[in-house]
Amino acid sequence: MTKAYVIILVSLAVCILSSLNFAYGAAPDQNKFTVVGLVYCDTCRVEFQTSISEPISGATVKLECKNRTTEKITFQSPEITTDKTGSYKIEVTGDYEDSDCDVNLVKSPRADCNDPTEAWRKARVELTALDGVTGPIRFANNLGFKKKEALPGCKKVLTDMGYYELKDELGSEAV
Repeated sequence: MTKAYVIILVSLAVCILSSLNFAYGAAPDQNKFTVVGLVYCDTCRVEFQTSISEPISGATVKLECKNRTTEKITFQSPEITTDKTGSYKIEVTGDYEDSDCDVNLVKSPRADCNDPTEAWRKARVELTALDGVTGPIRFANNLGFKKKEALPGCKKVLTDMGYYELKDELGSEAV
């Protein structure tokens, strides 16, 4: 009878420890994130992507996290350069639940497209496993630089999109 209790007790201990390992065993991986995004050239100067926006190869971005209370920097990535498709990937280790983390535009390699858009000069990302988002990939909103002058095809593209208030952005071309 004592042997049966010992076997039951050992089996119960194994089940409990296995459950704890299953629940907490992957904890170190929960604090590894990959932030991905895209940098584009806003060829129509409207501060959003259109069908004629162009990805920027060689643009530079940087990820920075600041504590919400103290404003102290809690994480700062090195400057990351986009690939030929304008995409970037930033590897992050750590949980930044108490921080606001933003991917920021640093610079564009294109002289004709290096004016950062006001609306998309930074993109907020959540870097914590405690926010209900599962998986290690975090997607940042696309970031853009504006061209010095809108392309001639913008009027048609924006009209096709149903954007009629063009005069402020395109000047005389919109008339």
